[in-house]
Amino acid sequence: MSIPTIALPIKHLLKIGLRNTETIRYQSTPEELIQDTLRMGEGVLNDTGALVIRTGEFTGRSPRDKFTVKDEHTADSVHWNEFNIPIGADHFDTIFDKISAYLNQLPEVWVRDCYACADPRYRLNVRVVNEKPWNNLFAYNMFLRPTGEELEHFQPDWHLIAAPGLKLDPAECGTRQHNATVVSFKHKMILIAGSGYTGETKKGIFTILNYILPHEKNVLSMHCSANMGEQGDTAIFFGLSGTGKTTLSADPNRKLIGDDEHAWTRDTIFNFEGGCYAKTINLTEEKEPEIFRAIRPGALVENTGFFAGTSRINFDDSSITENTRVSYPLHYISNALEPSVGGLPKNIFFLTCDAFGVLPPVSKLTPGQAMYQFISGYTAKVAGTEAGVTEPKPTFSACFGAPFLPLHPGKYAAMLGKKMQEHQVNVWMINTGWTGGPYGTGSRMKLNYTRAMITAALNGTLNKSEFDTDPVFGMAIPRTCPDVPEGLLNPRNTWTDKKAYDEKAKYLAGLFVKNFEKYKDGVSEEILAAAPKG
Repeated sequence: MSIPTIALPIKHLLKIGLRNTETIRYQSTPEELIQDTLRMGEGVLNDTGALVIRTGEFTGRSPRDKFTVKDEHTADSVHWNEFNIPIGADHFDTIFDKISAYLNQLPEVWVRDCYACADPRYRLNVRVVNEKPWNNLFAYNMFLRPTGEELEHFQPDWHLIAAPGLKLDPAECGTRQHNATVVSFKHKMILIAGSGYTGETKKGIFTILNYILPHEKNVLSMHCSANMGEQGDTAIFFGLSGTGKTTLSADPNRKLIGDDEHAWTRDTIFNFEGGCYAKTINLTEEKEPEIFRAIRPGALVENTGFFAGTSRINFDDSSITENTRVSYPLHYISNALEPSVGGLPKNIFFLTCDAFGVLPPVSKLTPGQAMYQFISGYTAKVAGTEAGVTEPKPTFSACFGAPFLPLHPGKYAAMLGKKMQEHQVNVWMINTGWTGGPYGTGSRMKLNYTRAMITAALNGTLNKSEFDTDPVFGMAIPRTCPDVPEGLLNPRNTWTDKKAYDEKAKYLAGLFVKNFEKYKDGVSEEILAAAPKG
C-alpha cells in the first residue's frame, strides 16, 4: 500500500464526493501503482519491465458518448455539433452522485495531483481520482508532475474523476448508453464512467484547454507535435492519428517539445503534457527506436498480445485492437526538452496519410492554401480488413482535431492564420501515405524519404528548389530534394496509368470541395480561392 507523504485535506475530498479517507491512495509512486495493479490481477510485466494491461470493453475513445453541460457558461460559446453534445445540468448532478456513491463503496481509490501546460503562465492544476491504479499511472505518465514543495500548497483548478466499472442507466442519466465522459465548465469537472480507455483522460483535459486557452487567454491551442533545433527554431507537426506526428517529431537531431498537444503564445510554443502516448501497432526498434526503447519499467502498454509462451510483446498482433498504445514520461525520450517550452516556429508541417496516392509527398503551401488545408484536416486510411474492402476511407477533421474542439473551427483557424502571417512561417504538406497508385496498387512512402524531405524543409534546402504547380490542388511541388529520388516527388509521374491518376485526383478534389461547403460562409476569399480544381 502507498503511504501518502502529504495529507489530502478532508474538505477537498468532500468536494469531490469522497467520504472515506481510509480508502485513499494519494500520490502513489509508479512502482506502487504497478504493484497495486499486479496485486489486483489487472496487469502483467513484459520482458522489458513495462506494465501491460487491457482497458476492457473500450480500446479507443467514444466520441458519441462525450457530453458538455449546456448552461449559462457554455450555451453561447460552445460550438454544438456531433462532437460537442449538450447534456443538462440535472443529468450532470445525477452522474456525479452515482460516481461518488460508487467510489465510496470501493476498498481503494487512487488520487493524484498533477498539472497541464509547461509554460507556468498558463498552468492548470488538475486533481485526478481513479478507480484503477493503472489509470492513475497513466495520469502520472501523461501530465506534468508537481514537486513535493508544490504539492504542499496545491489547489486544483479542475477535477477529473474516472470510474470505468460504473455502468450508467441512460434513461436516468441522459446518456446514449452505459458509458459517458461529461465535462462541466461550471463545476470545473470531467466525469468518466463505464470506460477504462486511458485516452479519455488525456483528451478530456485537452478538450477543456481547447476552450480555456483560446476563449479566455487568447492563446492558440493545437493538436500537434513539436520539436526544436539547435538554433532554437521550432517546427510544428499537425496530423490526425496514424499520419506520423509522434514518429516524425522524434528526430534525434532536434529536441522533442512534445508529441501531441501544444499552445502557441505571443513568444513560446509549449507542451500541455508531461508524457507521450504512442501507437505501438507494428512497432519496431529499427523504424521507431525512441518509442521502442521507452517500453521499460514505468511505461504503461495497452491491449497488446504476447508471443505464445513468452512475456515478449507481439507488436504486430491486432487481435484486441489496431489502437494498441504505450504511455511514458517525456524524459524517457533521450532528446526531450525540459521544461517543454520552445521558441516561435519557423516551419509548420501538415501531415496526411493519403491512401489514394494522389497528394505529393512534399509540397509548399501559400497562406490561403495553408488555411484551407488546416480547416479541412484531411487524411485517408485503408478502410479495414474486411474481405474485399480495398478502397481508402477519406477523413476530414477540422483543424486536425475536431472531436476535441469546443469552439467553432473558424476561431482556431483565424488565430493560426494570423500567427503564420505575423511570423512568416513556412507551411508544408507532407503525404506519408501511398505513392505509385492507391492502396492495393501503390506502396507506402518510405519513412527515410519522408524524414529527408522534412530535414530539407527545416534546413532551407527545399526553399532553394525549383517548383512545379500541382494542376488540381495548386500547391508547389519541389523538383528536387536531397536523398529522395526525383521521380518520387510528383505523384502523377509515379503512376503507370496517368489517366487513372487524373481521375483519382479529380475525385479527391471533389471530396475536399464537398467537405468545405459547411465552412464557406465564414472564411475569406483568399481561403476559398485555395480550393482544389475538380
